[in-house]
Amino acid sequence: MRGMLLAIWVLVPVFAGAYHYGPGQERLKLDAAQGALSSARAAVAAGQHAQAVKLFSRALEELPPERVQAARRIQVERAKSQLLAKQLPAAFDELALLVPELQADASTDPALLAEARETLANARYYLTWLMRLEGEPRSEWEPEIEASRQTFRLLAEEATDPAVRERHQKDLESAIRLARMDLSELQALPLPSQCKGCCSGECQCKGGKGKGKKPGISQNKPRSDEFARGASSGPPPDDGGH
Repeated sequence: MRGMLLAIWVLVPVFAGAYHYGPGQERLKLDAAQGALSSARAAVAAGQHAQAVKLFSRALEELPPERVQAARRIQVERAKSQLLAKQLPAAFDELALLVPELQADASTDPALLAEARETLANARYYLTWLMRLEGEPRSEWEPEIEASRQTFRLLAEEATDPAVRERHQKDLESAIRLARMDLSELQALPLPSQCKGCCSGECQCKGGKGKGKKPGISQNKPRSDEFARGASSGPPPDDGGH
């Protein structure tokens, strides 16, 4: 009996080591990812979107590679924060790859797919705003706003919640309005905060097609409430309140 107990005692470090370097390591990574994710969501709630982007990225780094669905959820959350942290190019590029992945996977949560589509449509909306201000020809910016419009229409048609349907309908109207607005009218409007990070020559959306801001574009400082704008609010009013 004593020999059996001694053998078990000797094997305890072996089992502990096996757990530590096996399932234990995954548990540690999951805990680290969850901690970063919780902190990221707290940063979002506090309006600290740049910090949230960093924390979402850390959560993705810690997440085990087999946690594909969880990673995609975090990617969508990060992209939403990137839009609010003036990181439009990064949000657009990530979503342009992620949405097709979600669409191709039959196991994708429909709610997550709808959220990703909406966020990409918002990114396309603000990208169109920038492209028009930068003097891009209609042949360049029209496909973006048309894709945004079609997505908002699809989301409105598929929505079962009346409030959600109304939001997407307003998004659709905003996209149509942006496409039809005269360039001189657009130039007179304050620049949405989502576009601010692309106006110093650093915007590289669509694989490097973004260009620096053209001379003469209005640099009106956006009002504080613009940081909460989505595409549903459409172009912000000018200083005259129109």
